[in-house]
Amino acid sequence: MMKKMLLITASLLSAFGFSAQANDRYRERPPVIVSPDLTAPWIMQLGGQVNPAPAVRGQPRQGQVYYRQQAPRAVYRQAPTSGRQPIFAPRTQSTQIRPPQIRHQPPRMQVQAAAVRPNPVIRQGLEPQFLPQMVDYRTDKAPGTIVIDTNNRFLYLVMENGQAKRYGVGVGKPGFEWAGTHTVTRKAEWPSWHPPKEMIQREAAKGHYLPVSMEGGPENPLGARAMYLGSTLYRIHGTNAPWTIGSAVSSGCIRMRNEDVTDLYQRVDVGTKVFVM
Repeated sequence: MMKKMLLITASLLSAFGFSAQANDRYRERPPVIVSPDLTAPWIMQLGGQVNPAPAVRGQPRQGQVYYRQQAPRAVYRQAPTSGRQPIFAPRTQSTQIRPPQIRHQPPRMQVQAAAVRPNPVIRQGLEPQFLPQMVDYRTDKAPGTIVIDTNNRFLYLVMENGQAKRYGVGVGKPGFEWAGTHTVTRKAEWPSWHPPKEMIQREAAKGHYLPVSMEGGPENPLGARAMYLGSTLYRIHGTNAPWTIGSAVSSGCIRMRNEDVTDLYQRVDVGTKVFVM
């Protein structure tokens, strides 16, 4: 009898304890958690099956909604390595949340070194003051005399009545200036060029190699005409670089445009006085 009462008492105590625990656990109702799938009522109207996206490492699943409306296709979240399987993600037409897109690194471009070309020569037009023109010129020199003003880059052919025909010229560069009085001792059309040895050596030291001689022609530095001065190496001649007229660029010669030196050539004779200032 005593043993039966002890069993009844133990049963009552166990039931009371379980009831107390149950009351403690469900004393307050747990909060109602609404799935994010139900926050869009139109989803239910479509009658489509809502499938949560598979877990992707580094990306939380909360708030992501995917709709299986088309056949799935394999999309690599990262470049597969040996032993790693591709992660499948269903294609979606939803604009709510989209899986991250794969960014492919563009291939490296092979840059080939471009051929280095020398800078082109900038050819500017002749300034107006260096074009041939008639000017007033008061001098005691006789008509037919040539006067060369190297400072201002002008050649004057003295004429009567205080007039002169003025041409623009190129003169000797620094270190090659000179002045003096000479006469025209020889005239030549399309003259050949024979650079002096001093000029050949001087230019070779700069890396410019001149020919021993060069026949007359459009590429010849002496141009279309030449008038030789006395027994010197200096000449009044044309040029294959007319854009240098008005500059100090020569080795002492007086250079003119081909059309200008041709005009002057027709106006002067051997024996003409030339004054270089």
